[in-house]
Amino acid sequence: MEGLLSLQPFPSSAVQRGLSTFNLHRLARSSSCVPLRAQQSGIPEGSDSASSALEGRVSDLKITEQEVNMYQNEVVESQGIRIRRRPPTGPPLHYVGPFEFRLQNEGNTPRNILEEIVWHKDKEVAQMKERKPLYTLKKALENVSPPRDFIGALRSAHQRTGLPGLIAEVKKASPSRGILREDFDPVAIAQAYEKGGAACLSVLTDEKYFKGSFENLQAIRDAGVKCPLLCKEFIVEAWQIYYGRSKGADAILLIASVLPDLDIKYMIKICKILGMATLVEVHDEREMDRVLAIEGVELIGINNRNLETFEVDIGITKKLLEGERGELIRQKDILVVGESGLFTPEDIAFVQEAGVKAVLVGESLVKQSDPGKGISALFGRDVSE
Repeated sequence: MEGLLSLQPFPSSAVQRGLSTFNLHRLARSSSCVPLRAQQSGIPEGSDSASSALEGRVSDLKITEQEVNMYQNEVVESQGIRIRRRPPTGPPLHYVGPFEFRLQNEGNTPRNILEEIVWHKDKEVAQMKERKPLYTLKKALENVSPPRDFIGALRSAHQRTGLPGLIAEVKKASPSRGILREDFDPVAIAQAYEKGGAACLSVLTDEKYFKGSFENLQAIRDAGVKCPLLCKEFIVEAWQIYYGRSKGADAILLIASVLPDLDIKYMIKICKILGMATLVEVHDEREMDRVLAIEGVELIGINNRNLETFEVDIGITKKLLEGERGELIRQKDILVVGESGLFTPEDIAFVQEAGVKAVLVGESLVKQSDPGKGISALFGRDVSE
């Protein structure tokens, strides 16, 4: 893993944070330069000598925040991404005589809860990176047990039971439902899930909106739970992947409505280097088509909940797996995970018939007095043996 952050081509940290991998490639093309390594990933795009040559060219460019936002807006529009990664920088100045002032505008207000979460996450990660630079995380990885086979565990459970493999979610709260369980003991819940037949676990690590933490993730791993663990985080930077791995994560969630295609592509490569799986989440046809075009995708989650409106419709899973999309998924041997709105054996049967081989369930399990028994109720039979 040495050299994964060997290039820092832009002297301005603000510009570094602003440019996505797409923007670096676009800058390279617009400057008649060869491609540059992806931002913050360290995955090479060509030879080191080519990258070094480009470093010198790009560092001489005068890049303004306005230009950064222009590139960001272009990639967002081209891929149908409605979630803005951060607020627009600075409303326009207005002048009255010799005085100037700024007016608040709706552009600096999140348009939905997902955008609010992402904006907060962007600031939170910037602060965490200052406290825990990447080199400290790389050092910490030396003492972390090897990652477990997340996808293999789901396939094995499906083959053993004939039902979708279960990713049971350790979640205390959500923005739409509030507190789900007052007596929340993440380790006890994880152990009950494992005993009840869960193939994998999903652990919420967002603190502000879901009352989770990376400490919960680490506590579950340190407690001896054998199930592979998904770090359920709102990933906006590659640094979070390393941090999740340092806390014992075996898989990472990537949300297509938040991340441009090249960010997803390079984050998948980073995860492969670290031995981790990536669950790439979609919730409409355009996002599914984008993700199916990305090389290396092995695990797709279909979220039946619209993360902008929080409306739930399990028919979304069936719609996204019909016709040519479903055939392409079978050809690529991609394992599909059904997410949200799954409460009964009938719900499980519906998404399984649509083509899923795994499900991610949280609310209907964590609210049970015995989450393990909740798994039996969800599937209509005991799946622990």
